[in-house]
Amino acid sequence: MSNKSNGSAVKNRPVKVTRYGSVKAAVWLNQTTAGPIHNVSVSRSYKDGETWKESTSFGFDDLLVLAKALTEAHTWIHEQRQSESEQESAEN
Repeated sequence: MSNKSNGSAVKNRPVKVTRYGSVKAAVWLNQTTAGPIHNVSVSRSYKDGETWKESTSFGFDDLLVLAKALTEAHTWIHEQRQSESEQESAEN
């Protein structure tokens, strides 16, 4: 599958985003020779004047919310793996 469409690059998008207020966890799917692998990136949105920006730095008040977003991302990835495993079992 090509990353280009009509001569312009297609932006890779997360397969799942969990957001709680300004904190988000994005789940990315990477296809490898060993099979699909999920990675998670986390960020916090903030406004600098009139411009929205993102940071990977979190304050004390962000930590429990970040943990909740990561727990949800973990659960989603686990469900995907479980579904893939059940699909493989049904095919065999």
